[in-house]
Amino acid sequence: MTTLLSVDRVSKAFGGLQALDECSLSVEKGSITGLIGPNGSGKTTLFNVITGYEKPDSGSVSFEGAEITRAGPSKVFALGVGRTFQITRIFARLTVLENMLVATQRDEGWLRGLTRSKSSKSELVSAMEWLDFVGIGRLASQPAGSLSFGQRKLLELAYVLVADPDVILLDEPAGGVNLTLINEIADKIQSLNKSGKSFLIVEHNMEFVMNLCDRVTVMHQGTDLVSGTPSEIRNDPLVLDAYLGGGDVYETEESS
Repeated sequence: MTTLLSVDRVSKAFGGLQALDECSLSVEKGSITGLIGPNGSGKTTLFNVITGYEKPDSGSVSFEGAEITRAGPSKVFALGVGRTFQITRIFARLTVLENMLVATQRDEGWLRGLTRSKSSKSELVSAMEWLDFVGIGRLASQPAGSLSFGQRKLLELAYVLVADPDVILLDEPAGGVNLTLINEIADKIQSLNKSGKSFLIVEHNMEFVMNLCDRVTVMHQGTDLVSGTPSEIRNDPLVLDAYLGGGDVYETEESS
């Protein structure tokens, strides 16, 4: 398989805290890759570095063979790297549809998309298609701030999808939502993956990760501890030690 996204020995410190320590990771084109680890192991910091919200102290990030280490969030997004957040980031005062239309301006950057006065018919059609895909098309005219937590997660997923990224980084997509919605999200990810989308998923729900992902990378104390198939990860003594030794265990939706 072809490597789509590559992180090579990235380090990042915040004062005296070493959040990332020569961490490496790869996402193959067409794959669903999981990223797991105990709380505080550096998973979200790694996402922030990949997507330009943080600049690493050393190491590099490459997308489709081109280095993007110092690119800002808007540039990374425009290149085709979409991302959701553990705490959803939407424009609460805009309607659900208006949020989607901002995201259609991937090449312009989100600020220009926000101030744009008109959207084309094709953009409107695409926005509604993705809202229908995630199951919230009926809420298109509602203020995004009025959505439930689960609906906001679905909007954020649709928001990323309408920009047509090549790889989608999902930060705890199953966190804080009920089992029915977890299963719906998993089904959407599998459907999108079959159509050619690649995913990198941070998630504490181990059942979700192990049933969904092709490969899983485990982080511990800011670095990549081990990578392998879900079955290999389940039985790796280093992984068990990292979780149990750190006072953490495999978490489910009830404890995440």
